[in-house]
Amino acid sequence: MIKLSRYLKPYLGILLITFCLLFVQAITELNLPNYMSDIVNVGIQQNGIEHAAPEAISEDGYTLMTTFMTETDKQTITNNYALMGPDDTSNPAYQATVEKFPSLETQSLYVLDDPSTDAFATLDPIFGEATWTFINYMRSLDTSTADSSATNSITDLDFSKIYEALPMLTQLPSSTFDEARKQAAQTPESTQIQTAVQFTKQFYTELGVNVGAIQNLYILKIGALMLLLSLISITAAIAVGFFSARTAAGVSQSLRRDVFRKVQCFSNTEFDKFSTASLITRNTNDITQIQTIIIMGIRILCYSPILAIGGIIMALRRTTSMGWVIVVAVLAIVLLIGVVFTIAMPRFKLIQKLVDKLNLVTRESLTGLMVVRAFGNQKFEESRFDSVNKDTTANNLFVNRVMVFMMPTMMFIMNGVTLLVVWVGAQQIAASAMQVGDMMAFMQYTMQIIFSFLMMSMMFIMIPRAAVSGDRIQEVLAVKPSIVDPAAPKELPMNAQTTLAFDHVSFRYEGAEEDVLHDINFVANPGETTAFIGSTGSGKSTLINLIPRFFDVTSGSVKIDDIDIREVTQHDLREKIGYIPQKGVLFSGTVASNLKYGDQKANAEDLAIAAKVAQATSFIESSSDGFEREIAQGGSNVSGGQKQRLSIARALVRKPDIYIFDDSFSALDYKTDVALRRALKEYTGNSTVLIVAQRINTIMHAEQIIVLEHGRVVGKGSHSELLKNCATYQEIASSQLSEEELNI
Repeated sequence: MIKLSRYLKPYLGILLITFCLLFVQAITELNLPNYMSDIVNVGIQQNGIEHAAPEAISEDGYTLMTTFMTETDKQTITNNYALMGPDDTSNPAYQATVEKFPSLETQSLYVLDDPSTDAFATLDPIFGEATWTFINYMRSLDTSTADSSATNSITDLDFSKIYEALPMLTQLPSSTFDEARKQAAQTPESTQIQTAVQFTKQFYTELGVNVGAIQNLYILKIGALMLLLSLISITAAIAVGFFSARTAAGVSQSLRRDVFRKVQCFSNTEFDKFSTASLITRNTNDITQIQTIIIMGIRILCYSPILAIGGIIMALRRTTSMGWVIVVAVLAIVLLIGVVFTIAMPRFKLIQKLVDKLNLVTRESLTGLMVVRAFGNQKFEESRFDSVNKDTTANNLFVNRVMVFMMPTMMFIMNGVTLLVVWVGAQQIAASAMQVGDMMAFMQYTMQIIFSFLMMSMMFIMIPRAAVSGDRIQEVLAVKPSIVDPAAPKELPMNAQTTLAFDHVSFRYEGAEEDVLHDINFVANPGETTAFIGSTGSGKSTLINLIPRFFDVTSGSVKIDDIDIREVTQHDLREKIGYIPQKGVLFSGTVASNLKYGDQKANAEDLAIAAKVAQATSFIESSSDGFEREIAQGGSNVSGGQKQRLSIARALVRKPDIYIFDDSFSALDYKTDVALRRALKEYTGNSTVLIVAQRINTIMHAEQIIVLEHGRVVGKGSHSELLKNCATYQEIASSQLSEEELNI
């Protein structure tokens, strides 16, 4: 299958764009749990307040918070906050500040100079540690109702009572809070900041800020951002689907084209290696498998690893304490996939072979339906088809049962992991080591990772079947035709009189132990008819098939005008030949389209003349459509004799230098046979005519008759000469002709 990757080269640009889009899709999907976590942590738990450091704080609040800070932190806070009072109307920031914090009109506030991301990154941890230092210190006190309320419920803090204790707290040395500060340092920074935000909420409420409006605005902002990311993800997914489908369709089109072209170059030797049903399956079902795997491979196989790796990174960024949960989930999935592969892989490799066999039996039964009915073997064919069908069904059922087992097991793993995340996460939340939003985000990332492995496992199940299909296609493409054009071809003379000669020709089928034709010598001259006759299996059709190079001679040579036919291109050779096979083959279309198959440039007059010579005019004109009469697939709506006459007319339209009639008169009645041969003699003129026949009457007027027996020439001459000196011909003649005809 890897050898077929060359078909992806024209689409490398599209693939590069697709991979970029996959990264865009993955990034957007991986960020959605983050924003969902922000909505829970900030929008709901923190009332939309994003930072522990307040943008403005009352003088009492400022004093309270700085009391529990180290000297270094106090200096940092002092450098970042400035006192602003009701009289500072000349300050450029006054109007914007009073709109956000209405109490500035009546009291002085400490306002953050630069509310930037960098400033908050520095200040938030300071306020977080100060908050937990305050809480730990208050917990260390045994009495005071106000203090107890402050430590039991942060949201119910009464800052007015705490502010009453400020004169006492500010008089305490900094070392008094060292123990409380050490305990605060052991609390995760995210928990410190989340708790400090509750203090900031109280400070904002104290300043007359509408905290509810802040919460709504934050949730709407993050929600809108999530919708935008979802839209980007959907757009990327649609684009990926479009490009992957286009790539897959293009590759499959190229494969079908190349397989078809390769089959067109096959000689009969190559056709003996592949059944017709198998070639059809390879050019349809197998290529469809490749098309499907390309689409799914781009959209899933390439996307899943990106999503899985990204999910692991994002989950561990949220918390590393539950990383072992991801390891357990991945190991369980890998184990499940390994078991499924071990059991199902051999069966997947059988699918295409069973489809081949099913198509073969179906094709044979449908093609030979008349014979089946004639011998009353419908039940036998039904049983034969049923046997193959049951094998295919049993194999597919086995594979499907494995899949049915796999899906609920995957769901069990997913649900089990979800419960594990909730259980472990709840304990960490209770211990203030994790926030609720972080646990929810971790859960979503875990699900994304599991889904990624699930999708990859589905692909790995499809890959073996596609690999088998790819190998089967490559088998066809890798075949080197036994009959090829020469590197430096010669040109055949463009004249109307062509001489054909067999010079000591012998032929052996590939793999056979002995020749089927032995030392064949004859010359077929232009304007003459050379006929071949012999018993069944004597080698007549094999000999004829050497002329258009359906097979190549094993030894000796076939020459046209003293040029070995192996020294010219197959196209040039066959341009000089009009071939009429033993079994008339017609294509779906019309009478005219079938006749024009000999020469697409033929006009209506050419078709009419050819039909007249082939004695086909009567049945063509019997239909009101005439030459536009419809011909069904395989010519099933015309008789055997009509097929032969149309096949002859098709060759006549071509006007070749050499005519080959391979027992092409067998389905004709005697009267039509005589009329057709008489008309042919006039029409073919100086052409070289070769006829294979079983009936003496068909060839008795030929200038040269060659008698074959067991692949050897046992007689050569005219009808009268052979009757005198060829025992084999005499035997054939005596079985077909009357005594009067023999004595003529």
